[in-house]
Amino acid sequence: MAIDYKFDENINLSLMKVYIDNTYHSHYSKGKFQATEFIIDSGHGMGFCIGNIMKYAQRYGRKNGKNADDLMKVIHYGLIAMHIHQQEKMRETLDIIEEKDNANKKSKTKINS
Repeated sequence: MAIDYKFDENINLSLMKVYIDNTYHSHYSKGKFQATEFIIDSGHGMGFCIGNIMKYAQRYGRKNGKNADDLMKVIHYGLIAMHIHQQEKMRETLDIIEEKDNANKKSKTKINS
């Protein structure tokens, strides 16, 4: 059963994918790494993304009129922020598992001593 999208989400998601794909061919990604990757790796990724979301949301309608590229950038930085969020949650989960494993190893060592 096909979904009857009321707000053209299916079309806009397709346009968003084309926009993102094009960023990988732009001057921002010349070379092996994008600057955003270095910012994320230095621990400032979420703040960088939220700051850019705010910047482009406030810029919409002010620079070059109502420019859809500003909205695309808001969504793209939102997706990058979602990636950072998911990576942080994954690290937290792995840290909890590691802590439990270490606690189990310590208790086994005490039992065997």
